[in-house]
Amino acid sequence: MSVNYGSKRIVVGAHYGLRDWLSQRVTAALMALFTLIVLLQVIFSRGPMGYDKWAGIFSSQWMKVLTFTVIAALLWHVWVGMRDVWMDYIKAVWLRLVLQVFTIVWLTACAGWAIQVLWRL
Repeated sequence: MSVNYGSKRIVVGAHYGLRDWLSQRVTAALMALFTLIVLLQVIFSRGPMGYDKWAGIFSSQWMKVLTFTVIAALLWHVWVGMRDVWMDYIKAVWLRLVLQVFTIVWLTACAGWAIQVLWRL
């Protein structure tokens, strides 16, 4: 946001727009690449795709780490997007804070669930 006072322009605000824009693009690209990797594994696997083959794709340690990295990227992507939605459309500060705290708690719970699922395979 900028404020004009005559010929002087004073820039005010949190200055995180470019960082958030870039993080949205990087996390989206990471998720797209991961989707392509999994899709190629599914396409080039032999035989019918069942639980055993699906679990086999995610059983190696490197795939678990990669999957969790992508899940963390997804959670960050969601946080940036939802935070921006709350900031843009919820004018009551108390309600915006409640929604942001709820979003953080929900995303943290999703991360915990993802860890349980990945390392239970």
